[in-house]
Amino acid sequence: MPLFNPIQSLIATTGLATLLALAAGAGAIAVAQDGSPAPVENGASQVKITLAGDNGGACILDHTSAKAGPITFAVTNKTATAIAEIELQSNNRILGEKENLAPGLPTVSFTLTLGGGTYQIYCPGAKQELQDFTVTGKAAAEPIGSTAEILASGTRGYANYVDGVVDAMVTAVNRLKVDIDAGDLAKAKADYPLARPFYERIESDVGGFVLPGFKATDNAGNLDYLIDMRASNLDEKVGWHGFHAIERDLFQNGRITDETRKQAAELQKNVDTLDSVVKSLTYKPEDLANGAADLLEEVQNTKITGEEEAFSHYDLVDFAGNVEGAQQAFAFLEPGMDKIDPELAKRVTGEFATVKALLDTYRDPRVSGGYKIYTAELKAADAAKLSKSIQTLQEPLSKIAEKVATIH
Repeated sequence: MPLFNPIQSLIATTGLATLLALAAGAGAIAVAQDGSPAPVENGASQVKITLAGDNGGACILDHTSAKAGPITFAVTNKTATAIAEIELQSNNRILGEKENLAPGLPTVSFTLTLGGGTYQIYCPGAKQELQDFTVTGKAAAEPIGSTAEILASGTRGYANYVDGVVDAMVTAVNRLKVDIDAGDLAKAKADYPLARPFYERIESDVGGFVLPGFKATDNAGNLDYLIDMRASNLDEKVGWHGFHAIERDLFQNGRITDETRKQAAELQKNVDTLDSVVKSLTYKPEDLANGAADLLEEVQNTKITGEEEAFSHYDLVDFAGNVEGAQQAFAFLEPGMDKIDPELAKRVTGEFATVKALLDTYRDPRVSGGYKIYTAELKAADAAKLSKSIQTLQEPLSKIAEKVATIH
């Protein structure tokens, strides 16, 4: 018997409200309606996704299929404290997402034009994190033309991904600033790790910008320094700035001061500047490959060592952000790599899956950010294992840049 038939039958007799209540209690993945495609309104298919339930809740879709064309996904978090984001994926690529989905906030939506095929709805932190979403009708176009054209198409898709990540970071930083301005220490500490991963996903591609009037070597104008400077590379002449200045005040000093508020305002300003900059960025295929490699080096050098989040110990949140960013960069190159070196592409895909599976063992929905606190005890016990998993991925990934750079 198909998996979802009993639930569809239940809806017919009890209605969606009852199903939501059952899902909240059981943590099940529930699908509403009778399997019919989503209705079309204003030219776009309409899909509603409700998040419900504590300690590993549910992503409840009112429809799991839609006709090819524009599709709007409207997301409402009712009571799911363990689920803060939702993504629509295809072949490991994030095509659309919404993050910072705290319970009780207004419904948010995103619209994508999709061709026929099977996609995945990903709800990290849910009891069942992945479920298929089917688009019927004309199949999505397969990559055509030369390998160089396919790679160029991938770079454009990646640019859209980066733009979306920074947009989401703006929202998360704004929320953190509101907490700090209000003097709400507990809320600020909870929202800090929800804002951090965005920069970790795209840092390798956006870290070289200098504000007008500054030299490239001047940390006082280096946007990367101002957003993400760590204690270990503190420039005493420039002083504390960015995320980690706020982290120090919240988690080491345990208080919000006027200086904390000043740092939050500056971080908001600099993130807004970054948001305007990335919209005009273009990439070469080797940029994506080199950026992915750089992000994994970040994992080895600052996350596994515990250096990145020296005060909050949310290093595994940042670790996951780096890995996601690297995986997305590779995913947008993968169609081209399947033509250049399919065996290498398959190997890299497999190693990413292994790293992600290992990371999943550290998930903890009770902790803001979704991962265990990286204590000294956890680092002592698991650092070597984490490092080895990244090293095994780094070796094949390091070969990608040269291969894509030499295709014409």
